[in-house]
Amino acid sequence: MNNRLKKLNDIMKEKGISSLLVTKPENRRYLTGFTGTSGYLLITPQKNIFLTDFRYVEQANEEIYEGIEVVKHEFPMTKTLNEILGDLNVSTLYFEKNYITYETYEEYQQKLSNTTLQPSVDLVSEIRKIKDEDEIDTLKEAIKISDEAFLHIVNFIEEGVTERELSLEMEHFMKEKGAEKVSFDIIVASGERSALPHGVASEKKIKNGDFVKMDLGACYKGYCSDITRTVVLGEATEEQRKIYEMVLQAQMNAIRSIKAGMTGKEADETARCIIHKEGYGDKFGHGLGHGVGLEVHESPRLSPNHEETLKPGMTVTVEPGVYLPGWGGVRIEDIIVVKENGCEVLTQATKDLLEI
Repeated sequence: MNNRLKKLNDIMKEKGISSLLVTKPENRRYLTGFTGTSGYLLITPQKNIFLTDFRYVEQANEEIYEGIEVVKHEFPMTKTLNEILGDLNVSTLYFEKNYITYETYEEYQQKLSNTTLQPSVDLVSEIRKIKDEDEIDTLKEAIKISDEAFLHIVNFIEEGVTERELSLEMEHFMKEKGAEKVSFDIIVASGERSALPHGVASEKKIKNGDFVKMDLGACYKGYCSDITRTVVLGEATEEQRKIYEMVLQAQMNAIRSIKAGMTGKEADETARCIIHKEGYGDKFGHGLGHGVGLEVHESPRLSPNHEETLKPGMTVTVEPGVYLPGWGGVRIEDIIVVKENGCEVLTQATKDLLEI
């Protein structure tokens, strides 16, 4: 049994869960190594079974970790699953309640005739919060691609180019460098639009004097990077420098302060206090950061509403921002690994205010 499955089995025993059906794609990949798009992991006291259809059987046999049996399911999948549950005398089956739809739940109820269904919280995501060395190494490769994409795109920013053109150039570059895909729709927001925290790239043309805020990420071997940088086309004004420096100082204070044992709320405050002191507290409307890994947004969260304690091995973003409607905004974002007595910054792209 691989170490990840062992951790899950230990948690299941603690909670009195004997059998679990894992359906969330990221959880499935984490536990099995399977990179395809269709499959179900059944965990029982007797054996662990991976069900998939005829399209993926060969792939599954090549990728699935040892200790997991691959079974081709019929259509509907519930017919095969029902037979397996009967053969293994599974009377109660837990499922990931945060992932399956109510329609799927109704189908399970109808087709799994001799099994009682019970909802379970996302146990696998709890394990995924702590990254092992292989995961961190893979994440570093994803971050390297997005770091290089930022350095690359700086040479393309000029008056008249559109936000969308910059977005497409970054996406093309990251895929050329080995990214499977982008982690999310790339954000390029310039001028007044930079005040939009999630201003997806538009047909707006970049103008001299604009802030250009870019939030991008590469997905590499399933792991997602996430970086935000804000630059100026032309010479920065005094106010632009002031806002940028404030956000940078907030981020650097957080990076100096974050360590294991701190709560997500306490981590958030290390940056928020700087921005609040300068009188812009109401212009920083989102949390300081979020976990990142197989999903670009996962637990834990760094925000005023999250009391979860940070632990060594957690990888999170640190991304304070200030947004002034009608004027513009700044966000600076890195990924860090939480350590016992501090944190390690994985993102390497410069945070100097670049005047292009």
